[in-house]
Amino acid sequence: MTKLPKTVTYSPAYTIVPTYECFNRCHYCNFRTDPRKSPWLTLMEAEALLQPLKHQGVIEILVLSGEVHPQSSRRADWFWRIYNLCELALSLGFLPHTNVGPLSFSEMKQLKAVNVSMGLMLEQITPELLRTVHRHAPSKVPELRLQQLEWAGELEIPFTTGLLLGIGETQAERRETLTAIAQIHQRWGHIQEVILQPYSPGQRELWGKAAFHPQDLVELVAAARQILPNEITLQIPPNLIQEPQYLLACLEAGARDLGGIGPRDEVNPDYPHPIDAELAQTLLAADWLLIPRLPIYPKYDSRLPPPLQTAVQKWRAKLSQLDRIVTKR
Repeated sequence: MTKLPKTVTYSPAYTIVPTYECFNRCHYCNFRTDPRKSPWLTLMEAEALLQPLKHQGVIEILVLSGEVHPQSSRRADWFWRIYNLCELALSLGFLPHTNVGPLSFSEMKQLKAVNVSMGLMLEQITPELLRTVHRHAPSKVPELRLQQLEWAGELEIPFTTGLLLGIGETQAERRETLTAIAQIHQRWGHIQEVILQPYSPGQRELWGKAAFHPQDLVELVAAARQILPNEITLQIPPNLIQEPQYLLACLEAGARDLGGIGPRDEVNPDYPHPIDAELAQTLLAADWLLIPRLPIYPKYDSRLPPPLQTAVQKWRAKLSQLDRIVTKR
């Protein structure tokens, strides 16, 4: 009897950045620039980036931005730039997923109309980090980020959140953060996946501490699988796990998704994404089958506005056809 491989998913993705400027100054950040020090991406520039991707297998357009202060006179312009970029991605046949920091309830509600899913890293809920790595990061107040998860649930937005690991939190605090996510999901049922992202030192940051140990990641994957409801998928970033044995160990411990794989990890630019074909071969050698997915899981399709449901169903039909071709081979 032939042994069937186990499956792990990934999203064929491309990231566009409206702006790198951010009013937060997290000590470990390799992404941000100071306000007014980064030009904003124009719609014309974005279209020039996206048009060539239409026949390259890209499904998800991740809109990832630095944050303009909520009280800034430029906040409205920043928000509508993000909205219009999502509209552009949809018009070109892609599925947008936005992660741009905390939003107002109104902003989140409006972006729901042009995103099939959205996200925000919870990181850690301990307030102790506000004295250290988040001392100059007003939007990293835990209550503010927890509120975002609640609002996303109230608005029925399929959502991704996660933990940043190794930034000064304790093991107990990691479990508390996972428990908080589980409780919010039990209330609203909207969290698709939780990312477990190990801190990885970069060249532009101020902090410069040691990387989160991969064995600790394996152990946390196992703990998270016990804490979180089964319907929440655990995601790990393969570019931040340098040794294949630890990647495979995380899968055996309960991780089932590798996130968006594209040309560049904007948050961790010193750690290139693996080429998906090569990654697939590595996994297949260990009886894992790497399969593409959409940025929205099927159980959440009905929560989308009708135009987005139509766009999603077109992509599901394409992936289904691809599966049939692969199966015949």
